[in-house]
Amino acid sequence: MTKKYNTYRNGFVLFLTTALLSACGAPAFRNTAIEAKKLPITNQYADNQDIEKFILPYRDHINKDLDSVLAYCPETMDKSNSINGWQTTIGNFLADVTFDKAATLFRAKENRSLDICLLNHGGIRSIIPKGPVTARTAFEVMPFENSLMVVALKGEQVLEMAQYIAREKKPHPLGGMQIVLDKDNAVKTITIQGKPLEAGKIYNVATSDYLYNGGDSMDFLGKAVATYYLDYKLRNIYIDYFKEVDTLPIIRTERIITQKP
Repeated sequence: MTKKYNTYRNGFVLFLTTALLSACGAPAFRNTAIEAKKLPITNQYADNQDIEKFILPYRDHINKDLDSVLAYCPETMDKSNSINGWQTTIGNFLADVTFDKAATLFRAKENRSLDICLLNHGGIRSIIPKGPVTARTAFEVMPFENSLMVVALKGEQVLEMAQYIAREKKPHPLGGMQIVLDKDNAVKTITIQGKPLEAGKIYNVATSDYLYNGGDSMDFLGKAVATYYLDYKLRNIYIDYFKEVDTLPIIRTERIITQKP
C-alpha cells in the first residue's frame, strides 16, 4: 500500500527508513531520477490580498524613489541609432560618464591616472528617452549587477582591443581612445588621450567585471598585468551622475573612424 506524505513528513520518514534499513544491513537508497515540473505564473493564480496589503507601503516607497525626476534628456538616446556606424549617443554618454567617475575614484584610491573606458554594446538594455530622467531610467538601461573595475593592459592588448572592435563591427561604448580604420576595416592608427599607442606602455582601462570575466569574448581584458576592483555598480554611477546635472549632454564625437577610399 502506497501512502502520500507532505514534504516535511516525507523527508522525515525517508530518513528514518533509510537509517533503520542501513542498520539492518540493507543497501542504502539512492536517487535514480530527478523530475521537475514547470509551473507558469498566469492569471489563474489570484493575488493574495493579505500579501498585497503587506507589501503595498514598501512598493509605494520604492516606486517613489525610482520615479523621482533627477535630470532632463533633450533628445532620445538609442543604441540602435548610430552616428557613423561605430558610435551611438547613448554609448558615448555611458562611456564618458563611466570614464569620469572611474578616473576620479581611481585617482583617490590608487593615485593613478585612467586612460581608456570600454563597455559593451549588448549591455545597454534600454533607451534614455527624451524628457525626465529618473533612477528607474538607470535600472532600465543597466538592469545587471555589473561593477566597475580597472584593468592595466600592455599596449599589445590595447591593440587587440582595437582589432576586436573592428572585427566585431559593433558600436561598443569607448572613451579616451580613438581608432582609425582603413577602407577594409583594418586598424590603421590608435591614439589614447590624444597620443599614439605605445607598445611597451601600460594603460589603465575602466570596464565592467562582466567583461573582465570573459563576457562578449573580450579575452584581451583577462591578460591584465594588474586589476583594481572599485566597488561601484555601473548603474549607481549613472544614478549619481543624474543627480549632479540638470540636463544630459548629447555627445556625438567619433571614437572610431573609417577612412574613405
